[in-house]
Amino acid sequence: MEKTPNTHATDGELNDGKDAINNGSVCGYDSLHRLLAANLKPQIFQEVSRLLLGLNCGKPLQTISLAEPVNSLSLEHDFDLQAFRFHADKESVREPRIVRVGLIQNSIALPTTAPFLDQNRAILEKVKPIIDAAGASGVNILCLQEAWMMPFAFCTREKRWCEFAEPIDGESTRFLQDLALKYNMVIVSSILERDVSHGDTLWNTAVVIGNHGNIIGKHRKNHIPRVGDFNESTYYMEGNTGHPVFETAYGKIGINICYGRHHPLNWLAFGLNGAEIVFNPSATVGELSEPMWPIEARNAAIANSYFVGSINRVGTEIFPNPFTSGDGKPQHTDFGHFYGSSHFSAPDASCTPSLSRYRDGLLISDMDLNLCRQLKDKWGFRMTARYEVYAEILARYLKPDFEPQVISDPLLHKKAS
Repeated sequence: MEKTPNTHATDGELNDGKDAINNGSVCGYDSLHRLLAANLKPQIFQEVSRLLLGLNCGKPLQTISLAEPVNSLSLEHDFDLQAFRFHADKESVREPRIVRVGLIQNSIALPTTAPFLDQNRAILEKVKPIIDAAGASGVNILCLQEAWMMPFAFCTREKRWCEFAEPIDGESTRFLQDLALKYNMVIVSSILERDVSHGDTLWNTAVVIGNHGNIIGKHRKNHIPRVGDFNESTYYMEGNTGHPVFETAYGKIGINICYGRHHPLNWLAFGLNGAEIVFNPSATVGELSEPMWPIEARNAAIANSYFVGSINRVGTEIFPNPFTSGDGKPQHTDFGHFYGSSHFSAPDASCTPSLSRYRDGLLISDMDLNLCRQLKDKWGFRMTARYEVYAEILARYLKPDFEPQVISDPLLHKKAS
């Protein structure tokens, strides 16, 4: 796969310079996959791709050709555009259950010093052509990144950013409802929610908008980070909606918001509730989490026999006032680089290449949901899980008098004679 025509850098422009670090590229390339494709011999690249991305039904993942107007939108608005197809084995009883799913990653549109209303509206204006591209491509379910309608200001601990919060049926939702209806598309929108019915309490919430423009429901973030600059509990606490799975016109979906991906039981609960696709809208930076990024969602897809869509924002967001996080580091005005790299993972351990590490993007995938049950039948993870054993130890662990089951070598404590 060659670099996309609208990639900013030519092959050698950034390879050894500081620009490659500053703009978030990988030695001048959008992603590791594109770097390898450009620098390895085809036969070697094919084998490396097999090891890195796996095989879908025994074959490399197929690419999808999209219509010319969609490609034109990508060029005109300068966003990465990729599309792939996950197959399932042909069955004798069930027809294929193919759904087209999309992920959008984006940077903010204006500096964080701009008026808040201008920032919000500029993001909506920036994202709309990408949503139009998804709609024109026939995407059935679309998911945006965490808190897509604002800068990710939760590092600052400044309360003025709460002004970006909106009710479930607020401006961002109404904007997406019109597009969902227009394109007959389910849209998952992660917002900073203001719960006006409960004292203006704030939540980190995903709103699920149906393909008729209706609000199907919401899910609030289960796990809140308190690590490094991620001081999110200054703004909102752990969610209270459980692990809902939303039955849509195109399949059963769950939303594991950002930090929840570090918690295997969180992934498990969505699977137990019947999810076929779980989205992970995120905002995470390279120094903190990038080595974990391609691993956790793929593990979840394998262990729970469902598809996972991982979405991360892009860019470096500079805030007006410097802040620290109690970790001994000097004060600074940004989180670090949000490295994008959105991708899909499948229950058979295959995954797509990632979107750009530094550019807006739309990733599209056709997936046959029959693959979920086929992998359950193949591996028998549910049948062999022995949940009762883990229910027992968890019940004991929650008691104040819990004692770990440790068997010590008696010679460790025997006094030398």
